[in-house]
Amino acid sequence: MHLSRRFTVLAGVASISLILVGCGQKSSQQKKTITTSTDTELTTVDPSKTTAVGTFNVLNNVDEGLFRLGKDSKVEPGIATSSQVSKDGKTYTFNLRKNAKWSNGDPVTAQDFVYSWRRTLNPKTASQYGYLFSGIKNADKIQNKKAAVSSLGIKADGKYKLTVTLEQRIPYFKLLMGFPVFFPQDSKTVKKYGSDYGTSSKTQVYNGPFVLKKWTGTNLTWTLAKNSSYWDKKNVKLDDIKFQVVKDPATGLNLYNQKKLDMAQLSATQAKQMGKKKDLVSRRQSSNYYIAFNLKNKAFQNLKIRQAMSMIINRKMMASKVVGGGAIDNDSFVSKGLAVSPKDGTDFTKDVTAPASMSYNPTKAKQLFRQGLQEIGRSSLHFTLLNSDTYDQKQLSEYLQSALQKLPGLTVSLNNIPGRVILSRQADHQFQATVANWFADFSDPITFLNILTSTNPSNISRWKNATYDKLIKASNDDDGSNADARWDDMVKAQNVALNNQAIIPLYQSGEQWLISSKVKGVVYNTAGANYNFKNAYVK
Repeated sequence: MHLSRRFTVLAGVASISLILVGCGQKSSQQKKTITTSTDTELTTVDPSKTTAVGTFNVLNNVDEGLFRLGKDSKVEPGIATSSQVSKDGKTYTFNLRKNAKWSNGDPVTAQDFVYSWRRTLNPKTASQYGYLFSGIKNADKIQNKKAAVSSLGIKADGKYKLTVTLEQRIPYFKLLMGFPVFFPQDSKTVKKYGSDYGTSSKTQVYNGPFVLKKWTGTNLTWTLAKNSSYWDKKNVKLDDIKFQVVKDPATGLNLYNQKKLDMAQLSATQAKQMGKKKDLVSRRQSSNYYIAFNLKNKAFQNLKIRQAMSMIINRKMMASKVVGGGAIDNDSFVSKGLAVSPKDGTDFTKDVTAPASMSYNPTKAKQLFRQGLQEIGRSSLHFTLLNSDTYDQKQLSEYLQSALQKLPGLTVSLNNIPGRVILSRQADHQFQATVANWFADFSDPITFLNILTSTNPSNISRWKNATYDKLIKASNDDDGSNADARWDDMVKAQNVALNNQAIIPLYQSGEQWLISSKVKGVVYNTAGANYNFKNAYVK
């Protein structure tokens, strides 16, 4: 969820907020509807090209892969009815259900998976998520244009049998299969719409519990309607889910108080005013909001300048007073609560050694900044900080501007723009410095650490470090079958990134909600696509 997501968009992103709204009337004849508010617009529903958390949440409900992820990311049956893995852990065989269909009536076949994976890996597609396929036979070579797309380790043996060949064990492979990037695509639809594919609800087809409707590509409302072609439609209880973009949390709270919403996300100030209200719920997200620098800028190439800007930020105060919503300060890039050590069950963040630059120290920060300016022959520095235009991110931008400008000679201008625009600007490196975010695609530290490798398209700062690349490669290759060695590789890699201030981690986000007892069965996971509405209902 990359910028992802995670927008978490990235994705690049402010995080998506979901507010579930009730049916309104209580008649048994009333349609079973949940209306959802989000603070970011939908960008695309092309699974090969999206990076936004909001889009992944939609795709997770309108499409389906080999597996679905249930509560606590438990792997559940999807299009695959069964699977087998070889003794060496490098070959997976999936048997697909024969009653799965696309919303246009086409059967979902093994070839749809082959086509989708090849399309995402094809360099011409320019997918920012192709790196997730690393470890599947020839995936890296294909991305580096050193092998044909057809050589990817995925094969359709007839319509309903799929074989995937890996180069080494991938400990989190089944979790990956529940992430939308690995979902199938209908080649007929892709070819029919060409460059318009996935740019509106009408230029896409769906094989999940719901279908997307009423989205033109630019409007701020859309609907997920029950998919009459879905193989398990008898267990889908909702008729539809309605989305509307609402960027001001005050609007959401007012609607909740008017009993027009069943679930409303709160700002930090609002949450404090709720006290111990019984319908107040906190949710942690496996995320990291951070500042990324365009390292083509000479000033940002100076380590002391980057360290000074990290050290001048009071993360504890920022997380609790400015961001709120259950956010926590985290002196790690990998989120807390995501994964534990295979040795002793210790959280990943506890094994990492945070450098001094991750601690608030304004005196030392000012000293480092003066030294950094002197080293680059400057007496002052001015740059523009790019961020999204949601309410919370505007508040964050203003805090960061105030904090950073305490450094002598530093002036920071702000540019807050819509989510769909910021993702494009970040991907094209059209910024001086930007607030970005990453949301975990699955419950493993590598989902964060991969994006800082030198060739990863989501490495928007274009930071490079040979030692870091070597450690990540080892964790994915040589040490992939040795859990302890792999863990050590990842811990060392994060230490390298933090000591070199590859980015400035800011906080791990959370959500605080007012939730009506009417809303039931919504599955929320901290990693990957967060929301699964398949079994949701309104009481």
